[in-house]
This record gives sequence, C-alpha cells and structure tokens, in this order.
Amino acid sequence: MDEDLTVLLHGWRAGDAAARDRLFVQVYDTLRGMAAARLRARGGERTLQATSLVNEALMRLLGGAVDWQDRAHFFALAALKMRSVLVDEARARAADKRGAHPVMLTLSHADLGGGATAGLDVLALHEALQRLSERDPRAARAVEMAYFGGMAQNEIACVLEVSLPTVERDLRFARAWLSQQLS
Repeated sequence: MDEDLTVLLHGWRAGDAAARDRLFVQVYDTLRGMAAARLRARGGERTLQATSLVNEALMRLLGGAVDWQDRAHFFALAALKMRSVLVDEARARAADKRGAHPVMLTLSHADLGGGATAGLDVLALHEALQRLSERDPRAARAVEMAYFGGMAQNEIACVLEVSLPTVERDLRFARAWLSQQLS
C-alpha cells in the first residue's frame, strides 16, 4: 500500500482528481483512527467528533499548496492539520462567554513510558509545543507527528531525515520537557 499511496499522492499533486479520491478512500480510516485517538477525553464535554476532525483536516489539506514526498510526509502534514483544527476548536470554545470547557487530550502516543497520562488542555499543549519548538524544533515536530499523527518512530525518522535513536532521544527529551511545562 505504501508505494500505491505515494503514487496516488504524486498523482494528486499533479492535479489528478481521481488519484485524490482513491487516496482518500485508502487513508480515511487511518486518519479517522488518528482523530479518534486524539479526541479520547478524560472528562469534559466534547463537541468535535473524529469524523468532523478528519473532514476539516482534509479540507485544509485540499485548500493548501502541498509538497509531500511519500506516505510518511502525508501523515505528518495530516497531523499538523488536525492539530490546527483542534487548536481552533479549543480557541472557539474558550472565547464562548457562556462558560466553555477546555478540550482535554492525552499524550499517550508521545508517552514513551507507556503509563497513563492525565488529560491536557489542548491550548496549554499547543502553547507548550510552541515554546518547545523555540528550544528544540526537531523534538517539537517529532512529538507532533507521534501525538497528533500517531506515527511510528521509524516514520518520524524518515520525515525528519534522522536516525531512529535520534527520534527516540528527541521524544524522551520532549516528553520530560512537556511534563515539566504542563504540570
């Protein structure tokens, strides 16, 4: 499927609408699984559903200039778009003057220790990731791909063009740094 997906991605980039449609049929379930994993909340009210998150992220993918190279790059970009949708939703809820509740998420995919993590306010996480990107941009991108994209460490290594041990170190550092910032 990886080679077919890459061919479809290149076809879509070249303007082939049929390739785009076949691509979305192949990746929709994966993207929906990524979205569902991000939306599992530990308490709090949830207004955004996984299907809505995927659809909005795909609309943002369609609306922008894309420059992906392969499957891993596509899912990294999809993760970025999902993060953007979640942050926008959280900001809209926070702006609601009728007592909005923060959108809560967990860091389970970025938690290399395998332990359960407490729910996190998506805006707090977004702000912490922005601060992390100022300190260590590669570690921030690795967390984003692992957390928002549910990407495997070998896929992250491919996208970032670094070794697997480097990704492991980046994720360990980022997890510790984010834990300190968010506690």
